[in-house]
Amino acid sequence: MFQKIKSYLRKILSEDFILWTHKVRGMLALFLYGNPSKTMKVIGVTGTNGKTTTCHIINEILSGSEAKVGMLTTIDFQIGEEVEVNESKMTTLNPFILQKKLSQMSKAGCDYAIVETTSHAIEQYRNWGIKYHTVVLTNITHDHLDYHKTFKSYRASKLKLFENNPEVSVINRDDESWQYFQEKEASKKYFYAIENYADLITRKFGVIAKKIILKSDRTLFTLITPEGQIAIDTPLTGKFNVYNTLAAVCVGLGENIPLEKIKESLEDLKNISGRMQRLDYGQNFDVIVDFAHTPDGLKNVFEAVKPSVSGRLIHVGGATGNRDKSKRPILGALAGKYADIVIVTNEDPYSEDPESIINAVALGVPRGGKEGKNKIINKNFFKISNRKSAIMKAIQMAKFGDLVLITGKGCETKMAVGENKFIPWSDVEIVKEFLKGK
Repeated sequence: MFQKIKSYLRKILSEDFILWTHKVRGMLALFLYGNPSKTMKVIGVTGTNGKTTTCHIINEILSGSEAKVGMLTTIDFQIGEEVEVNESKMTTLNPFILQKKLSQMSKAGCDYAIVETTSHAIEQYRNWGIKYHTVVLTNITHDHLDYHKTFKSYRASKLKLFENNPEVSVINRDDESWQYFQEKEASKKYFYAIENYADLITRKFGVIAKKIILKSDRTLFTLITPEGQIAIDTPLTGKFNVYNTLAAVCVGLGENIPLEKIKESLEDLKNISGRMQRLDYGQNFDVIVDFAHTPDGLKNVFEAVKPSVSGRLIHVGGATGNRDKSKRPILGALAGKYADIVIVTNEDPYSEDPESIINAVALGVPRGGKEGKNKIINKNFFKISNRKSAIMKAIQMAKFGDLVLITGKGCETKMAVGENKFIPWSDVEIVKEFLKGK
């Protein structure tokens, strides 16, 4: 009933009025909990992809320096040593829960609060009144245009996080939008890069990765910083995770953490749930579960795993309902290009018809197929509405040397099957149940 009333009001009220109500909620939440963030150094991480992983790497670096850290991300909430799963299906929480969590961190004596911060949250004032000590940009690519309408508007929302003169700003020099962010004032500005680093060599706050060696189970590279250079061997895989690592390194350097300490933390990293998560239950093929749900994110994952696949790459994925429809055929085309076998399936349809979403994704699959390796329906290209059946089909087809890549939900524990209706769900548990039962 509440959701129906909310949907009706959205139709009759102006956007300006709705945003005003969001702002009032943000102000009330801040007042109710007494602005708890003022007792901690708040680190805000924004970007299209890589936010959650970057937050976790930052957490590892700060915790490794014996700081007490709180963290709020898409997948989990942490206060010191206590961690709980984020089952809200929201990255940045509503302002009352956000301020409550920050209050708990403050009372627990946390030195830092790492907050994964989305463009929606910024536009809707969920983080109103929070003074960010450090702000981080991972990247900006195609996403959320259903809400923001244009890329320019999407970028402008991200820029707001950088506007209040933070102590430290961290910017991806390889991102096409980097110049917009460098124009915003900050006491210290760190830039990181893998490709466009020529001008960073002489910058006081330039951080670079060179001599990158990408392996199936780890990544090695030379880290070059204002504090010197050092060899890094991290269990995170993929070029995109080198970017996430560099962003986190910048945060550590901004907090004057010694380079050797940062190295120790990077090499002690644990795999992050639902992010390039390998599942091994004794099968003779690989299974990876990842959250990738944007064109850039999916492309990055494909490019990370493809070189190490000796057999076939079998992909299971789809697209989210009630979100940017323009990216659906793009996701399909990427699967058609990189995967040998494509299975398009259901993925958080919300109030949309799942079949229409699947068909929109599937429309792009043949377009991505390479000449001579066309995708043919029911041969190397399948549409299976039931996600569990789709995953089981992929596993049944897999042989020695193959890789089953399941994207879109990562470690999520729910599937949205209506405007405000959720059912229990876990890609990881389905794989585990099927493989352990074989």
